Amino acid sequence: MAGHTDPLVGCSGFEWDEANAHKNWERHRATPEEAEDAFFNEPLVARSDIRHSRREKRYYALGQTSSGRYLFVAFTIRKSLVRVISVRDMNRRERGAYAKHENEAGA
Repeated sequence: MAGHTDPLVGCSGFEWDEANAHKNWERHRATPEEAEDAFFNEPLVARSDIRHSRREKRYYALGQTSSGRYLFVAFTIRKSLVRVISVRDMNRRERGAYAKHENEAGA
């Protein structure tokens, strides 16, 4: 994550809101376990989400699960916990941005 501050430094786990977990399953068939898994595979691209940071600072991550699913994860950090707000499959534009990082990691 050259040139960017890593928002995940100091994080020690995950916190889930049951309603968000249910919503992510209903809308995108994404489980909390898949969302968490994406944070532990390389590359992981995490950035500030300025457009959605009105009440609290928000971030997004582009990552891949161990089974190969490409996910967009919107999250915030509360104390030292990652609180996932939304998780879904990456769209075409996000997948293209992520591919650049995959190529850099493989070089």
